[in-house]
Amino acid sequence: MRNNRVESSKTNLVTSPMYEPNNLNIEMTSTNPKPSIAQMENDAKDNKQEGFGACGYLLIGLSYILVAISFPFSLCCCIKIVKEYERAVIFRLGRSLGGAKGPGLFFILPCIDTITTIDLRTITFDVPPQEILTKDSVTITVDAVVYYRIFNPVLSVTNIENPQYSTKLLAATTLRNILGIKTLQETLQDKENIAHRIQEILDNATDVWGVKVERVEVKDVRLPVQMQRAMATEAESSREARAKVIAAEGEQKASIALKQAADVISQSPVALQLRYLQTLTNISAEKNSTIIFPIPIEMLQSFSKK
Repeated sequence: MRNNRVESSKTNLVTSPMYEPNNLNIEMTSTNPKPSIAQMENDAKDNKQEGFGACGYLLIGLSYILVAISFPFSLCCCIKIVKEYERAVIFRLGRSLGGAKGPGLFFILPCIDTITTIDLRTITFDVPPQEILTKDSVTITVDAVVYYRIFNPVLSVTNIENPQYSTKLLAATTLRNILGIKTLQETLQDKENIAHRIQEILDNATDVWGVKVERVEVKDVRLPVQMQRAMATEAESSREARAKVIAAEGEQKASIALKQAADVISQSPVALQLRYLQTLTNISAEKNSTIIFPIPIEMLQSFSKK
């Protein structure tokens, strides 16, 4: 009896819709959703609504009393000014007081409030030169420049310790990963597309940090000296080959023109004498001492017959 009950309970569990494989996969995938910025802000608001507790409110009251006793000297520590391009994130007893504050004048409590000022202006940094092995096994050195700004000061303080240093390391790693799957020819020709791809990857990765990557530019691609010499030799050879082809085409066109001119001159013997006189005129205009006497071709033909 006992064994029958155990077997019947197992069959009920297996045949129930909750334990079907499809339902199990759905439940497993839905238990770990990727947190978004809106969810993080909602969690911060929920933590704020929980309150500080009795001990926390006691410390806040003592802080107000301390400010009143030391007035007006306490104003030097309690009043903070945030500039137009800055935002302030205030923590009271370790908890954030809502969103970012600013710009303007703010009042904080001594001993229990801490303020962190975040610059919202666009920040620029150079990615250190990276030695990268391309897809066609060529070692190159590439450096880039990244422009970014902080669009959510609360996330940049609560989710990461140093957003600038982290973004710099991520940019260097992303640059190596992207160029590692490109050939040398693609790297030299598609700099704009490569920079746009790096910017998209960095922007998606730093979104949870409150960082917006605005622009990425690949500054320079340096090749080894031997590779530069080989490419220069190849370019020089290709230029010489094109020059020879152009010279050959010019000679072909000139020979065709000479053939047509000879056909025209052969129709009138006087035209050949006029050509002789024109040649003498050109030579005399150069003021040289060379004198040329044209000899008719018919005279040479008469000598050859004899």
